[in-house]
Amino acid sequence: MSDVTVLERLLVTIAERRTADPDGSYTAKLLSGGVPKIAQKVGEEAVETVIEALRGDRESLAAESADLLYHLLVLWTASGLEPTEVWDKLAEREGTSGLAEKAARQD
Repeated sequence: MSDVTVLERLLVTIAERRTADPDGSYTAKLLSGGVPKIAQKVGEEAVETVIEALRGDRESLAAESADLLYHLLVLWTASGLEPTEVWDKLAEREGTSGLAEKAARQD
């Protein structure tokens, strides 16, 4: 299945793991480490994703991208950030040049 509903299901699973035993759930273990530890993991996964993109290995890039998305969703959950807040930011930027949007943020 290759649609956005997989992200929605993953978010539900991550939320459910908040109360799970960290010894039996990787997600619960991540969540128990708090935002700094999860953010570090997101950074590691981002670097691994970039490396695979530069290597040109599509299969590895897909796998690392999946890891990055998963860890990003865990970070959002730990931070109390709702996905709709991110979608709203994307919608606000829709139709705006990326260069113009970036320049507007450099105040």
